[in-house]
Amino acid sequence: MKVGIIGAGTMGAGIAQVFACAEGYSVVLCDVSAEQSERGKAKVGAALEKLVSRGKMADEDARKAAAAISVGTTQTVADCDLIVEAALEDMKLKRELFAALDGACKAGAIFVTNTSSLSVTEIGAGLGRPVIGMHFFNPVPVMKLVEIVAPDSVPPEVVGKVKEIAASIGKTSVMVKDSPGFIVNRLLIPFINEAIGLLAEGAAEAADIDTAMKLGANHPMGPLELADLIGLDICLAIMEDLHARIGDQKYCPHPRLREMVKAGTLGRKSGKGFYSC
Repeated sequence: MKVGIIGAGTMGAGIAQVFACAEGYSVVLCDVSAEQSERGKAKVGAALEKLVSRGKMADEDARKAAAAISVGTTQTVADCDLIVEAALEDMKLKRELFAALDGACKAGAIFVTNTSSLSVTEIGAGLGRPVIGMHFFNPVPVMKLVEIVAPDSVPPEVVGKVKEIAASIGKTSVMVKDSPGFIVNRLLIPFINEAIGLLAEGAAEAADIDTAMKLGANHPMGPLELADLIGLDICLAIMEDLHARIGDQKYCPHPRLREMVKAGTLGRKSGKGFYSC
């Protein structure tokens, strides 16, 4: 199966890696420019080399996976069987991308969005074919879960095929209706927001909040560490979407989160968040 991935950033590169490492897939990794696509492929290459150096992957397998990835722009996915959109969390951008793809891609190609919280129904509205959600988690090669989000317009056979694809690349899938935040982010992001509130109130230091949740609730990472990993801009975007779509004040982003994003303090991607990275 030939897979076109739109968006060569952290998520797109990670998705490309898991498909390239699975049997029976070739990947076209695409972005708005050839340079950005090449940077995404280089990320995958570096990740594969690290696996080899740690003895977690054979050199031959890493070379085979790297060779399964080619690069291009959105115009080069016309003959792909599966299109996975991993662009920025912006409804207008996603709708424009899929509108262009709808006219360019071959009949029968499956359209997938990796949105973390936006309405999949709205993303696919007005297209000549359905869009289904496959929400991967960061880091994609490590995290085993995929949330499959199937609007009512998606035929059962497409849902079944996407579940098969998820299993074939080593992922466990859960089904969720097209609802705000799906499962994980509906629960996780307000939890992170509440931890930010505790910190802002001076109730505890960041390290103590994280230690409390790791040792007291058996979480592998504390909420503020996790926010830095996800990206505070992503956390804010999801909270804003939850608040706008549900309307409950408990989903209102904490002012400290807004301030940090406005200041460009985004977590690991900017080198500083709740911790220096």
